Amino acid sequence: MERPRTRRRIRRRSRPPSRRPTERATAIARADHDRAGYARRVNSRDDASRSARTQLAALAADEELRDLWRAARPPIDPEAARAAAVLILFGVLDGLPSDHEAQAGAVSRDLDVLLLARADTLRSHAGQIAFPGGRVEPGDADLVSAALREAREETGLDPAGVDVLGELDPIPLAYSRHLVTPVLGWWSQPSPVRAVDVAESSAVFRTPVADLLDPANRRTTVLRRDGDEWRGPGFLVTSGGADRLVWGFTAMVLDAMFEALAWTEPWDRAREIDVD
Repeated sequence: MERPRTRRRIRRRSRPPSRRPTERATAIARADHDRAGYARRVNSRDDASRSARTQLAALAADEELRDLWRAARPPIDPEAARAAAVLILFGVLDGLPSDHEAQAGAVSRDLDVLLLARADTLRSHAGQIAFPGGRVEPGDADLVSAALREAREETGLDPAGVDVLGELDPIPLAYSRHLVTPVLGWWSQPSPVRAVDVAESSAVFRTPVADLLDPANRRTTVLRRDGDEWRGPGFLVTSGGADRLVWGFTAMVLDAMFEALAWTEPWDRAREIDVD
């Protein structure tokens, strides 16, 4: 009897998966890498901003900085002086950061400070760069309230988004007989700003702190008047396509703060620029 033939089952070996990644896998891996890199950058920026905020808050009670004020300006009679306050508002830019990498670890490329340009038509300090601020008015509860009110009136910012870090000792200005108290603030919730009254301010802008610290932007300003000569710190900044010089009171305050915070970078003090 003939045996029935049995079919032999041929088992095909499956091909090993290709070692070459598919386009989809490559795209996923690249996206994961990009997200990880972005997270590292964000965390680094957040760490820097927290450090800057901590250092600024500690500065409000720094005795050494208060000594700098007295050395920089002659004292005046507090009873005869008019009280004023300025808001020195730091935050994190949501626009173009600085191209300069600051030496201080606390200063990220997007750490900024709020400044304004006074109108050219003003009789006093026309065209100069300044902090928002002004005289204390009877309706102000205190110096902080005065600084926030003036900042809102001049720049349109929302005071609710400003965390007040503290006050520095008042700075005596003998020439105008003012005692100006700097109020340090941190912009926890930034709001749009603009020149609210063009008769008072021609521009309002946020300047990267790293740009101010850049040695290429540092100058010694020289004021010559009636045979006398005064020298002080200066900073070159660019805003809205316009080159501007920060000097006088505003530059003196920034320079003293940067020194006290150990943010200052070595710069050539022999580079002078005349002001009037």
